[in-house]
Amino acid sequence: MSKWVNTVVAGLALAVVGSSVVAFEGVGRKATPDEVKAWDIDVRPDFKGLPKGSGSVAKGMEVWEAKCASCHGVFGESTDVFTPIAGGTSKEDMKTGRVANLAREDFPQRTTMMKVATVSTLWDYINRAMPWTNPKTLTVEEVYASVAYILNLADMVPEDFVLSDKNIAEVQAKLPNRNGMTTDHGLWDLKGKPDVKNVACMKDCKPEVKVTSFLPGSAVDSHGNLVEQNRPIGPARGLDTNKKQ
Repeated sequence: MSKWVNTVVAGLALAVVGSSVVAFEGVGRKATPDEVKAWDIDVRPDFKGLPKGSGSVAKGMEVWEAKCASCHGVFGESTDVFTPIAGGTSKEDMKTGRVANLAREDFPQRTTMMKVATVSTLWDYINRAMPWTNPKTLTVEEVYASVAYILNLADMVPEDFVLSDKNIAEVQAKLPNRNGMTTDHGLWDLKGKPDVKNVACMKDCKPEVKVTSFLPGSAVDSHGNLVEQNRPIGPARGLDTNKKQ
């Protein structure tokens, strides 16, 4: 009986596999150019995907103070929530494309402008993820302006500068850490050995290990009620610090 059942099941499996192409043929339709465009929003280092537009440093200051300063500080110096945006770079770094302070172990902080290697990263991240409490709500002009304001904080552009799709490549040529990106690590160099090795347990395995994190009681409500500060998208929700733990 068992052998017969196994044979039938195997036969059904082959039938499903063999007919899978036919079964799904004609289901759905090809996405239209406008539908693809709605999802294809990334901006690449060569600025492919960057929308046409512009934004001034002055406009960026308005946007920053209204929508960014609460987390990042009025001048990008940050609050007690996030690390600083600007600082740690020099005019010499703009010439060499490498930030000297990154090599100093005694330097107190790694700012965004010390680490980022492409202006497109700033544009793309702000466009996708900011403001923290209401992502994807900035207009194209506001994104350009916000990036322009950050560049001004880093002394890369003057106060009357207007960033646009026409001149962003010129700004990239002055980015302090533009030559600091490396692909000499495991994520890119697949010829090397992996950093870690693990063998999957198939028999008599120990109970599953669960990794969790927690806030110490003395700091659990230091920043207010965390559940009210989360983004309105995604599955993650912050701890309700109003409740007794």
